[in-house]
Amino acid sequence: MEAVEALAIVSGHVEEELLIRNEYLAAENQILKSKLEKPVRFNDNERIKLSKIGKRLGLKALKEISCIVKPETIMEWFRKLVAKKFDGSPYRKSHGRPSINHELERLIIQFAKENPGWGYDRIVGALSNLGHKVSDQTVGNVLKRNGIPPVPERSKDTTWATFIKRHQHIIAACDFFTTEVITPNGLITYYVLFFIHLSSRKVHIAGITPYPNEEWMKQMARNVTMAEYGFLSNCNYLIHDRDSKFCKSFSSIIKSGDVKPLKLPPRSPNLNAICERWVLSVKSEVISGLIFFSEESLQRTLKEYITHYHQERNHQGKDNRLLFPIVGYNPTKKHGTIKCRIRLGGILKYYLREAA
Repeated sequence: MEAVEALAIVSGHVEEELLIRNEYLAAENQILKSKLEKPVRFNDNERIKLSKIGKRLGLKALKEISCIVKPETIMEWFRKLVAKKFDGSPYRKSHGRPSINHELERLIIQFAKENPGWGYDRIVGALSNLGHKVSDQTVGNVLKRNGIPPVPERSKDTTWATFIKRHQHIIAACDFFTTEVITPNGLITYYVLFFIHLSSRKVHIAGITPYPNEEWMKQMARNVTMAEYGFLSNCNYLIHDRDSKFCKSFSSIIKSGDVKPLKLPPRSPNLNAICERWVLSVKSEVISGLIFFSEESLQRTLKEYITHYHQERNHQGKDNRLLFPIVGYNPTKKHGTIKCRIRLGGILKYYLREAA
């Protein structure tokens, strides 16, 4: 009986000492935490150690002694530790469905962009014609991943670029560029009005004048809309900028030739990019390298350049090929003497093989 009483007394002293130690440690942790300028950062081993002990203590006890880390955070660490133990993903050969190859994804995006009215099944069918077997769900995932909406939304949203591509065979564009000509009366600015067919890139110089007034513009409109012979005889639309020279009477005559003028928004050269690109070409390749002493010299220069542009100049926008090659042109011919055809004193050059 005395031994039991002695053991109880000893146990009581030990428990009391442990409580005092815990109280001291808790107070010490609080003081240390208050001295820290930045939050304490734990590595993985320290998190594992604290989470294991914290799980054994329980949430209630942790709330009494934990000072540096919230008890809920310690328990969360333990749950992640258990989840990681049963995570078999490192041993899997693959994660989810296998991804499609880059070429197939590129084709899906191309079909969707070029054909706004095609749904998932239509794209799947087009791919099957090329030997690719995919599901409509895969097509949908690819389009969603690349920010392309479903067909009802795509078909309603027609961009200017899409409109041009769909109708470029019946669309022409026109614009002006200027150049200086030395005359007996001094230096005069001449205006050159040109038209270009968007699909073929065929260019037509409609007229050259220092005074592009309304009467002159009306005559230019009559010339290009002349039945069967006018440059716009096979076109339904004519796009141009908001230059005041494109007056109402000019538009009225264009309309009378069954061609609808489309006036572009202000300050939007990109919407008439083909015209802008042609102006850059003619100025950089010819105009900037010559001095003109008469209107006739300017006309002769433009005539030579138009022939060169159509028959002898590779066009990057048309697969880097000649637009209207001469009769007998054969790029596969590898025999025969190479000759250089020169225009405008050597400013324009064209290399070809003569018949052997």
